[in-house]
Amino acid sequence: MKFLWDSALGLLVVTGGLLGLTLPFGKIATAAGVAAMVWAFVISLGAGGVLLCALLLNGKRMRLTPHRLRYFFVTAAVSYAIPNLLMFSAIPHLGAGYSGIMFTLSPVVTLVFSMLLGVRRPTMLGIVGIVVGFVGAVMVAVTRGEAGQPAEFFWVAMGLLIPVSLAAGNIYRTVDWPEGTGPIELAVGSHLAAALMLVAGILVLLGGNAFGSLGGVPLVAAAQVASASAMFAFFFFRLQAVGGPVYLSQIGYVAAAVGLFAGTLFLGERYQLLTWAGAVIITAGVFITTKAQSQRP
Repeated sequence: MKFLWDSALGLLVVTGGLLGLTLPFGKIATAAGVAAMVWAFVISLGAGGVLLCALLLNGKRMRLTPHRLRYFFVTAAVSYAIPNLLMFSAIPHLGAGYSGIMFTLSPVVTLVFSMLLGVRRPTMLGIVGIVVGFVGAVMVAVTRGEAGQPAEFFWVAMGLLIPVSLAAGNIYRTVDWPEGTGPIELAVGSHLAAALMLVAGILVLLGGNAFGSLGGVPLVAAAQVASASAMFAFFFFRLQAVGGPVYLSQIGYVAAAVGLFAGTLFLGERYQLLTWAGAVIITAGVFITTKAQSQRP
């Protein structure tokens, strides 16, 4: 366990694997009639609530300052509420595996943002990685979801916004990390802030009756809460600290593999050869951008 705690690669595999479970769980839930906003709320409230209990049992308390509150709500929006809402809205139209491929673009978009914001100067290898990733993204996008069931371009665009939001979160969390604040406290505050945003949206847009649909998938909801809690309690923010924002963004690669595996083997999804080829090219772009991060600018 000590080796895993200090290993960026080990943390990447475990964190990405737990994140990947969200894809099949989300498809099962939305197929059962659970609204995307409600399922996103379940994840944030469940993970935030479990982590808060763990924090309090360890004798610690939440410390609220203007900086921490800002961090909680900005992180909640760009890292949790928005990408989860996009993902669970798109999954019924694109499939769990296809939506998972969108995660793999996060490292490339993160590098683009890093360059544009001056967090990292561009290198030739980094630019090559961005171009390769873009080509793969175009190939995946034109297939528009599962084979024989092309989705509207609107849902493809919604899927492509997932890595944009995730990349913004990767950069923001690193740049604005409150000094002296531990990862569990940050996870608790951010998830509870996301839950607050989402429940407000549910009550305004869907009404309180929307929560009744959860009664049809109690075991899936429990499994989702357990996996999300484990991911954030033990691995996510630790990976942020050990590997940095671009390395963290590669959890999408592992999550996509889990999503594709679960979608094709257990959920009956089928994808065109061009989709698989695009996923491979995106992966190549990810490896190139990762190599670029190890080079001095």
